[in-house]
Amino acid sequence: MPEIPHRILLMEPPFYRLYKDSYSIALFPLSLGYLSGVILRETDWQAMAYNADFNPPGESIKVQYLTGEGHQNYLRTIKDPSEKIWEEIRSMIREYCPSVVGISSKTQNYASACMVAQLAKEVDEKITVIVGGPHASMVGTEILKCPHIDLGVRGEGEITIIEILSALEKGKGFRGIRGVFYREDGQEVVNDPREFITDLDTLPFPHQSAPKVLKDYDQYPVSAFMKVISIRGCPHNCQFCASREIWSRKPRFRSPANVISEIKSLQKLGVTLIRFDDDTFGVNKKYISDLCQALMEHCPGIRWDCEIHVTLVEDQIISLMKRAGCYQIQIGVESGNNQILREIRKNTTIEAALAASQTIKKHHIRVQAYFMVGFPQETEETLRDTVAAMKKIKCDLLEYSIFTPNPGTETFELCKAQGLIGDDYNVSLYGHQSPANHFCMNIPFERFRVLVSEIEKMVDRKNTLNRIKMIFSLSTLKKIQMYGIWNSLQKGIKLLSNK
Repeated sequence: MPEIPHRILLMEPPFYRLYKDSYSIALFPLSLGYLSGVILRETDWQAMAYNADFNPPGESIKVQYLTGEGHQNYLRTIKDPSEKIWEEIRSMIREYCPSVVGISSKTQNYASACMVAQLAKEVDEKITVIVGGPHASMVGTEILKCPHIDLGVRGEGEITIIEILSALEKGKGFRGIRGVFYREDGQEVVNDPREFITDLDTLPFPHQSAPKVLKDYDQYPVSAFMKVISIRGCPHNCQFCASREIWSRKPRFRSPANVISEIKSLQKLGVTLIRFDDDTFGVNKKYISDLCQALMEHCPGIRWDCEIHVTLVEDQIISLMKRAGCYQIQIGVESGNNQILREIRKNTTIEAALAASQTIKKHHIRVQAYFMVGFPQETEETLRDTVAAMKKIKCDLLEYSIFTPNPGTETFELCKAQGLIGDDYNVSLYGHQSPANHFCMNIPFERFRVLVSEIEKMVDRKNTLNRIKMIFSLSTLKKIQMYGIWNSLQKGIKLLSNK
């Protein structure tokens, strides 16, 4: 009898498709790329990577739908294993016949991860279900409350997954494998933490395993592989953020040469736009300078975007980034009120954020500005300050979200201490656009919903106006100006902006 191959199915559980099945995220999740890459390189296991939020040809996601009818669809779909998306996943597991299902879960899709675990056990009770990713790193053994999850992984998973597969292959237990927690004889066992990977250059490039492992690889656009991570770890200490608990506050840098090698490989695939998916780009000016110089020398023609901390924005740095191909920068403003910014430890001011956006725009780089409303300390006055800042900031796209307390963060504990979160807190009900979100001590729910609705309309109006301005800044601008139309449009835009 031929030996049955060892197979692992690595999955990003669905989230947006729970709102509307035709929604699609056409990206190869980096977590699945890194894990499948080391599995192919270090073991004899077969691997499949499955992004369950990809559904070609797909439909773009509309935020307003998520907060209305889509939210009701989500609440129904997340509980009903007979829905189409779950039938698809059930069939996928049955057809691939894995002995291991590995799920990478964020807090927002953890309920979905639990459903995937349940489906895996329904197909074959012998399947070992592993859950890793940000949520497992944040809450630890909490995930073992789901009876269908056998094993949790905390922290970086590339070395841990190899040791887990080796133990399963040899029929050994998990004792001694750092970074895992599990049940043994009905008791929870928590092993020692896994040390961080010191040399990130030793990791494979995520996209290189895609042709061999990614389900529906030939249906993905080349832009699905545009994300690149150059740094793990963020030195900042924002109160609401989980990054430091996952990667630590000590940044670990890939060498510019290693990053360039990955980008050149992506360029050969036809990738022309790169997204640096670091928690915060560059971290320090020297690394930014070295990376930008390498990009200019070795990757001519590449264009890229990133998120950068306001404190790094200055003319010399932004000018260098522009010359190296940067076409868009995201900045996290969060609040328009300095007291709120101090309390959430953003380490900046609204004045600095407004100045940073102007500096970036001066160098003809697009700006995306991120704001968050509904912090526990929020008042109507601080919300008004945020709305004023949203209107004032020079940006091409205004992004806003509602504060969501993720388990494991300081603000989650603050919300619990203030009675804003009970013991029955259900993470599946709350997301950055959820109409159920309300974690303010000083604003009643009904009033908060009224204010948020007004903010949503203002954001939509400003983004629409920005799109109009962009259209009329193209090559036809001079012709329009000749006929005096542009001045009339500007007056109309200004009138709308003040409403």
